[in-house]
Amino acid sequence: MPKDTNALGTIFGGVILSQIDQAAAIEAHKYHKGAVVTVAMDEIEFKQPVFVGDVVSYYTHTHKLGRTSVTIDVHVYAQRQFAEDGDFLPVTQARAVMVAVDENNQPIAMNKK
Repeated sequence: MPKDTNALGTIFGGVILSQIDQAAAIEAHKYHKGAVVTVAMDEIEFKQPVFVGDVVSYYTHTHKLGRTSVTIDVHVYAQRQFAEDGDFLPVTQARAVMVAVDENNQPIAMNKK
């Protein structure tokens, strides 16, 4: 949406980071039905801009499952609204570590479904 764009008309990197975080949380909930929080995200490099009107897709894959945490790879692609070929362009990727927490925000064992 326009409110998410900078002066060049591209989506703020922070908006993409927020959506990466949400995608990682969705993947983490496959392993834990309670609360999860992000404790780490590796270096992010944006390879392509994302424009208003692009279709952005987030693909997740579990990299490692631990006792209290899950490490998730998130790959982000953009499909240009008016591109004739319809190709998906790689925008960025991240590895996020999500930890299961209790009501006091203390790490707890994942209740693997």
